[in-house]
Amino acid sequence: MATAKQVAVAALRGRGVRLVAAGLVGALVGVAAHALTQISGRNLFLVTGALAGMAAVLVSQVYNRAARLTEVKVTVPQISELTFVVNNESRQVAWKLFVETATRISTQRLAHDEGLIREAMNSLYSLFTVTRETLKTSRPSVPVPGGQTVEHFAVTMLNRELRPFLSKWHPRLKEFETAMPAVPESEWPHNAECRAELAEVQADIYRYALGFALLAGVRDPEAMIGLQPTP
Repeated sequence: MATAKQVAVAALRGRGVRLVAAGLVGALVGVAAHALTQISGRNLFLVTGALAGMAAVLVSQVYNRAARLTEVKVTVPQISELTFVVNNESRQVAWKLFVETATRISTQRLAHDEGLIREAMNSLYSLFTVTRETLKTSRPSVPVPGGQTVEHFAVTMLNRELRPFLSKWHPRLKEFETAMPAVPESEWPHNAECRAELAEVQADIYRYALGFALLAGVRDPEAMIGLQPTP
C-alpha cells in the first residue's frame, strides 16, 4: 500500500506533467497566432475562411447530436400507448426522473405488515416535489406533431397518480396522527384501505419508471428496479 509521502509525490508529478502539457499547448497556440498575424492579403482571407468553416462544421455537429430526435413508444398507465419524441436533453431529464421513481417506496412493494404509510406518503410527496423542480429547471422540449414529450409524461404521472392519492389520504392520516398521537398507525381505521390504494399507485408508478427508462435509453430497467409491486 502506498504511503502518504508516495501519494503526495505522485500527485506532484502528475501536476507537473499537466503544467508542462499546458505550457506546450500554449506555446503552439502562440506560434499559430503569431503566424496568422504575418499573413496578409488573399492568404489571410483564405485562412480565416477555412477556420470559420471548420468552426461552423464542429458547432453544427454538436448541435445536431444534441438535437437529434428519436421516437419512443411508451404505454401510459390508464391511458394507452403513446409516441414520445426525445433528444439528448430530454433523455437526461428522463434519466433523472427514472432514478427518482426507481429508488423510492413509490415503486417498492410495502406489505400489509411492513413499514409505515407515513413514510411512503412522505416519499411520494418528495417525488412530486423533485419531479416538479426537475421540470422547472429543464429546458422545455420542442413540440413535434404527432409526438408527446417527457414533460407530458411526467405531468401525467403527477396529476393522475400522485396528486389524487395524496389529496385523498394525506388529510385523513394527518387527522388521525393529530387526534391520537400515541396510537400506532396500525390502529388507524383506514389503514388497510389506504395500503390497498397505495399498492395500486405503486404498481402504476412502477410502469411510469419503466417509461422513463425507455425514454432515457436504459437497458434492462426491471433488473435495476426489482420486482413489480402488485395491488
